[in-house]
Amino acid sequence: MKDWFSKWLGWIRVFAFLGLLFGLAIRVGDPLPLATLRNAAFDFYHQSKPRDLAQLPVTILDVDDTSIEEIGQWPWPRTRVAELVTRATMDGAVAIGFDIVFSEPDRLSPPQIARDNPDMPGELAEQLRRMPENDALLAEAFAKSRVIVGQATVRSLAGNRSEKREMVDMPPALIGPDPRPFLLSFPDILQNLPELEANAAGRGMFATRPDPDGVYRRVPLVMLVQGKIRLGLTPELLRVATGGGTYAIRTNEAGIEGVVLARQLVPTARDGTVWPYLTPSSAARYVRAADLLEGRMPPGRMAGHLVLVGTSAIGLEDFRATPLGVPMAGVEIHAQVLENIMAKTLLNRPNYAIAVELVLTLVLCSLVIIFAPSLTARLLISSSMVLLAGYVAWSYYMFYEHRVLVDPTFPVLATATAIMLISTVNYLREERQRREIRNAFGQYVSPDLVNQLSENQGQLTLGGESRELTLLFSDVRGFTAIAEDFRDDPQSLTVLMNRFLTILSKAIMDNKGTIDKFMGDAVMAFWNAPLDHDQHPHAACHAALRMIADVEKFNTRRARPGARRARPGARRARPGARRDKADGRSTHRLNVGIGINTGQCVVGNMGSDTRFDYTALGDPVNVASRLEGQSRYYGCAIILGQTTAAFVRDDMALLELDRIRVVGKEVPETVFGLFGHDRLRSDASFQALTAANDRMLAAYRERDWDTADSTLASLSGLSRAAGVDLEEYLELYRGRIADLRVDPPPHDWDGVYASTGK
Repeated sequence: MKDWFSKWLGWIRVFAFLGLLFGLAIRVGDPLPLATLRNAAFDFYHQSKPRDLAQLPVTILDVDDTSIEEIGQWPWPRTRVAELVTRATMDGAVAIGFDIVFSEPDRLSPPQIARDNPDMPGELAEQLRRMPENDALLAEAFAKSRVIVGQATVRSLAGNRSEKREMVDMPPALIGPDPRPFLLSFPDILQNLPELEANAAGRGMFATRPDPDGVYRRVPLVMLVQGKIRLGLTPELLRVATGGGTYAIRTNEAGIEGVVLARQLVPTARDGTVWPYLTPSSAARYVRAADLLEGRMPPGRMAGHLVLVGTSAIGLEDFRATPLGVPMAGVEIHAQVLENIMAKTLLNRPNYAIAVELVLTLVLCSLVIIFAPSLTARLLISSSMVLLAGYVAWSYYMFYEHRVLVDPTFPVLATATAIMLISTVNYLREERQRREIRNAFGQYVSPDLVNQLSENQGQLTLGGESRELTLLFSDVRGFTAIAEDFRDDPQSLTVLMNRFLTILSKAIMDNKGTIDKFMGDAVMAFWNAPLDHDQHPHAACHAALRMIADVEKFNTRRARPGARRARPGARRARPGARRDKADGRSTHRLNVGIGINTGQCVVGNMGSDTRFDYTALGDPVNVASRLEGQSRYYGCAIILGQTTAAFVRDDMALLELDRIRVVGKEVPETVFGLFGHDRLRSDASFQALTAANDRMLAAYRERDWDTADSTLASLSGLSRAAGVDLEEYLELYRGRIADLRVDPPPHDWDGVYASTGK
């Protein structure tokens, strides 16, 4: 047994390790559900401890709702935008980046107004045509400052112009392998007007690529646009502000390590993106565009600052979902990325993170697979909780203290799955052992009772309760003759009866019955205890019908030639018994009589403190036993008491047999024969038989012997038509009527037959 267990445990571990390798392969593929779960965990970290707001030289020049209301609807004339650039530069702004694309000529430019209005008076139109273009004034303002224009990435080849201007930005220095295979790639861009880009100090990209759940968690510092490596708007602004020199990209075999910018390495993820560490939106970062234009801004507010021009106006819809759980203006996300780079507070999701997480997953799951099958359930649960809680705590510590993002979800999910699988295997193993014990115990008592007692051992005490039960007694007809035929071979008789009682037991237990006891060739069973059964009379009747059918099949198999192996020295059969040609022994048919009754009983553990049985006591038990004995007199295999019959009369094929006063009872009982299921009950022939039988009994109880006799004659043909054998029953009543003609009953006769047999 021990060797088998060790071998079995070894195979379980092998399958568990194969499943672990499969899970690791799934993680490498990183399907959407895993990525979503991981991102949700990082969002929780972010929300639990947002970045502290620090005073950094970053300002947002905001085209907000108040400014639009005051200055006028957007887009403003480019002269107003030029005024913004000039005033910000004069206030000391180091560099200005636009989170806005000026891809179309200004339709409010004087020459453009003249072109759009051909009916305008000639002198006025001429004056407007001689005035400078607004876009030229904006380009002039760009030239006098350090402005970085934004270019929007486009995910298709349909951009803003049929002919794209070639980008001539400074290429990066490459440290390590080619970064292009790792970068986010965009086929096209939305550019600014040529004169604006020509006078700008730099051109930065802004990409709108949220995670699949719509949240903006990462911002690309570098990306591949039209096949060329380009900087994002924020790093380009920083590059120009710090002198406009070159920048470098450092890579390794796993991907991009970071971008060298402003004489510092900015770590990135393997695809060149960064995870900004956000603070809640703060008004301290913002300066209203209207305040700057109208001179309400405190002088020197932008001195030494990097300025980002963008919009928080609701109608312009430049808001993005963030890990903090609240939307934020896109320009503020750029500003916070800039703050992160300057303060070195970016969240770090290094390109080797997945390798670390896979190794940790392998270690955690291996510990579970190796040790869990040998641990008790309590120790497994407690140690697993400590193990997983420790890993999650370490993951959060890495975020809290070092701003390193380590996935807490997949290692925990994989380990928890391994724990559940191993626990399930342990449970199935223990359940198998329990089942073996229950099966052995269930040979003696009902399996339902065994299951209930195993779940509630407190029931293993003396005592009982009152319940309505349906009780069944069965007995073998002519068992004495069968036993006599086996008197020189009692072992074979034991084998035969065991096979026979197994058939009866299976029919009872398959119909949710509780076997109370075996009494030689007899069986006692009941329904509705220990487990509730709403349809217990029906279940008992179904079991009885199946018992009769299965015993008939058993008799047929025994009667088949060659069904039993020849036994040397078999004794000769008694006269009148059929002889089995295969073994020389006479083969008796096993005929069963069944009595069923329903009523209130006391059921529970009865006996002494040292030995007790789960059994039922009460008058309905005695009546059921007496009904079983009556089956031999009426030639009916199954007899029901009146209470049981009242429950099942609408679903079963019943015939009223008699009113009898059984031995030991003063109150008479109306008894019924059970002949089949609802299909037979609904048959027209059986319904005709039932009506005729009721007429016969009514005439009998009214002492109308002639009508009763004539009806008995018709019942014989009706029973054959219905496929029901009533010959013994009919013969019983013929004999009674003949006796009553000779010796009439007294005047107070109630039609009840006093039975003298048990």
